[in-house]
Amino acid sequence: MTIGKALTIAGSDCGGGAGIQADLKTFQERDVFGMSVITVLTAQNTLGVHGVFPQTLEAIEGQMDAIFQDMGANAVKTGMLFSEEIINLVADKLVQYEVKNVVVDPVMIAKGGAPLLQKQAMNALKTKLLPLATVITPNIPEACEILGFSSIDTLEEMKDAASALQKLGPRFVVLKGGHLEDENEAIDVLFDGESFHYFAAKRIKTIHTHGTGCTFAAAITAELAKGQDIRAAVTTAKNFIQAAIEQSLCIGKGIGPTRHSAYRNKKD
Repeated sequence: MTIGKALTIAGSDCGGGAGIQADLKTFQERDVFGMSVITVLTAQNTLGVHGVFPQTLEAIEGQMDAIFQDMGANAVKTGMLFSEEIINLVADKLVQYEVKNVVVDPVMIAKGGAPLLQKQAMNALKTKLLPLATVITPNIPEACEILGFSSIDTLEEMKDAASALQKLGPRFVVLKGGHLEDENEAIDVLFDGESFHYFAAKRIKTIHTHGTGCTFAAAITAELAKGQDIRAAVTTAKNFIQAAIEQSLCIGKGIGPTRHSAYRNKKD
């Protein structure tokens, strides 16, 4: 039986709501074979990140070589890479193995505010990783950090930012609008280098959104691994994360996770 293969290169969230764990759950739900390279172990739960433990470059390289020298991947997603050294290694390996579909989720700050990307790693992200990306999926604060913008407050400013991000090298940009102050809708903008496409959904009033960025990017990765084009992939991912937020879970004492099975259950 032939099945799409999706690889996530990211940090581990022992609480299960984000990172590698969220990605693998999403891959399973979207019917692709999921694989992982763990870059960082984190001690975290719904109350926040309590410890960050980067893996050695040797360990990361070994994981990537093991996967690409045997199984390969139809699409790769990067998440928490944390340091300049890890970004440089991952980028070099993506080039070495000629990976075609690369989804870059530029993870920088945890929901609770903990930094997940060292400041000195920003240049490597912009110059080494973004030019390899098929699509980048930043939220508004991440886009501001990458571009040096003080704020992005309107849909027109989102379009300007998406265009500026695309000039850094990724083929496509999906700028997520969840941080805009719109009480009714959450609008994401896809820029393909020539035109803009909009993906709107009803805003859900809940604090339980831990792992939404990881899950959304993982859903795009899964669809690309199955051979979908970018607009179809983003459409499915938007519907997937909308359902996951609608049925988010009140687990723990803080910001709970989304429900990764919600889209399947909703369709059933």
